[in-house]
Amino acid sequence: MKINIKATAIELTPAITDYVHNKLSALEKYVTNVDTVAQVEVGKTTQHHKTGEIYKAEVHITGAGVDLYAVTEAHDLYAAIDMVKDEIVRNTTELKSKRESLSRRGGRMVKDMMKGLNFFKKRG
Repeated sequence: MKINIKATAIELTPAITDYVHNKLSALEKYVTNVDTVAQVEVGKTTQHHKTGEIYKAEVHITGAGVDLYAVTEAHDLYAAIDMVKDEIVRNTTELKSKRESLSRRGGRMVKDMMKGLNFFKKRG
């Protein structure tokens, strides 16, 4: 999986880059396609805020059959990155379980159809 990082209203330091790579490398066990690209944007949402600086982290993962998006805001940049990682992992596991249930449902329908066809062959 390829990870592209973009910074908005902050300087992209090597520490931030390493932290994002370490957190999103955990996604590789969920997204196995080599052509998958993760677009990551980190930065401040506003220059001034009543309660302090607000940081945003968003991840958009695209690839063959995969299109996932997650965004979070927090008072700390690293906390926002942690939260967006948790949210994107939750999205990938939901997608995986949806695909598995659809596959199992389809297999069950085919099995039921075959049972019905065998029933009519024996009687007819």
